[in-house]
Amino acid sequence: MNRFDLVIFDCDGVLFDSREANRAYYDRIRAEFGLPPMDEAEMDYVHMHTAQESVAFLFRDRPELLPAAEAFVATLDYSAFLHLMTPEPGFPELVEAVRPPVLTAVSTNRSTTMPELRRVFGLDRWFDRIVCALDVEHPKPHPEGVFRILEDLGVAPGRALYVGDSKVDEEVAGRAGLAFAAYRNPGLRAAFHVGRHGELLPVIRGEGRPEGLQGPVIRSTPPR
Repeated sequence: MNRFDLVIFDCDGVLFDSREANRAYYDRIRAEFGLPPMDEAEMDYVHMHTAQESVAFLFRDRPELLPAAEAFVATLDYSAFLHLMTPEPGFPELVEAVRPPVLTAVSTNRSTTMPELRRVFGLDRWFDRIVCALDVEHPKPHPEGVFRILEDLGVAPGRALYVGDSKVDEEVAGRAGLAFAAYRNPGLRAAFHVGRHGELLPVIRGEGRPEGLQGPVIRSTPPR
């Protein structure tokens, strides 16, 4: 019997190396309004948050431009930036190795760009459920999306593993009461740390030993 019945993946930084695609996308928005490219702190923020949150953050010093920026975003086709995205090696092989009986899902803060990403990369063949920021009222780190996946797939929190690469992922896993596997980020508090997708296979099968956690784990109550 596997240790977990469900594995929930973050998208950016876990399924895809999308940093340069996101950089080009948001720098294009800023350039439209005569603003310079993002610095690395701004890049880190947009890499973890929704498009709406990111645009508001990037125009925080020019609030008068925000309505026009939001209107421009609605016309900007993200498919022009997809060539800059690189799938992380090994995740299709991992999914094929565990499905069935293990279920797989995605919880991401991507919003309007997610449908095109699903179409171009054929993500629906790999995952039983994909929840993005368009599907929830509260994006990550709120656990609403994770709770929705658990409810839709009929899996208890204790039987699910969350794989992410950021503090947002660490928090959402803790608030939802899921075991957390940190992907390529040794600075996160996690039950497991992995550097590639293949290392998740023994974790899912119960052959990987949990590491010691430091600090409190925050849990939220799932909706009834």
